[in-house]
Amino acid sequence: MLVGYARTSTLEQVAGFQAQVEELTKAGCERVFREQVSSVAHRPELENALGFIREGDTLVVTKLDRLARSVAHLGEIMGTLGARKAGLKVLAMGLDTSTATGKLMLNVLGSVAEFERAMMLERQREGIAKAKAEGKYLGRAPTVRRQAEKIREMAAGGMTKKAIAEALGASERSVYRTLRQA
Repeated sequence: MLVGYARTSTLEQVAGFQAQVEELTKAGCERVFREQVSSVAHRPELENALGFIREGDTLVVTKLDRLARSVAHLGEIMGTLGARKAGLKVLAMGLDTSTATGKLMLNVLGSVAEFERAMMLERQREGIAKAKAEGKYLGRAPTVRRQAEKIREMAAGGMTKKAIAEALGASERSVYRTLRQA
């Protein structure tokens, strides 16, 4: 049985999510597990898919980055699939781990993807450091602190902290912190 797994990092990625599901269905997946969650978050549907897989089944994903966040994580998933005597197919790469060549290519491509991600993060850190040094990167403006006076006025007027937070679109915690600092 072909078992699909589709994932996007955010709920806003509707088109990409639907495209994955369609591609997996078109590839012959009889069951498709789906979730819209970051790769570093808890992924219950991935766990469900791995628990559902039986001997002779194949887990199918559209792209490798939809499945694993690192070579170590990929190794864990492959260990689970191997213990269940199941395979993995990555459609975008034409990769099938039921062959020795497919297993080799999976390890090589997983390593390249992890390297590529590390390089991107390094470039990003360098860019932020350069922008900070030039005074161009100041980070996100603290929205609640800019409204500190308004928060104090609302509290003095008898509004509850919860009501203030809702009115300003802030967290109660931020309102408490702002009032405590006053």
